[in-house]
Amino acid sequence: MILSLALLAAAQQGPEDLPNRARVPVTVDLRGQQQPATAPAPIPLMIAEPVAMAIATFDSDQDGVVIRAEFDAGLRKTFELSAKGQPSLGYIAFGDWSERWLGNPNALPSPFEVDGDGDNRITLTELQARFDLFFTRFDTDKDGAIRRSELLTVRTLPTPGQRGGEQPERRKRDR
Repeated sequence: MILSLALLAAAQQGPEDLPNRARVPVTVDLRGQQQPATAPAPIPLMIAEPVAMAIATFDSDQDGVVIRAEFDAGLRKTFELSAKGQPSLGYIAFGDWSERWLGNPNALPSPFEVDGDGDNRITLTELQARFDLFFTRFDTDKDGAIRRSELLTVRTLPTPGQRGGEQPERRKRDR
């Protein structure tokens, strides 16, 4: 009899009773179906793009701020270390540069974005032109310097129980 009661209790245990699950308040509608009481807020996530990580390494005085002179000197140094005395990098050598300074040979910017004249070679001038766009984008307060906080990108993740990219309104409509 005790075993029967234990099995009955286990069978009636809902997902909200299971450990390690996100608990969302629910209400019961007129049809007896559970509905979320309020839509939970999206989960914020801070990330650093590979190019932002490289820019952070340009901070030569380690004050947490990359000024334009540090930015230019840092980019020149990364290029010179990879070019080894040559005036340009081929796409394979650029992949090696990208792996060393961005963390992955396929990280953006791609060699196709950087190679402004399409000659399958990347010069320091072409790399500087592409990185100028990054400096402008990351310097959000337009003070001529990039702080670590400006290198972070805030993204939101789906809330627990919500599929990626799905909006709460759409979920309700599809039921």
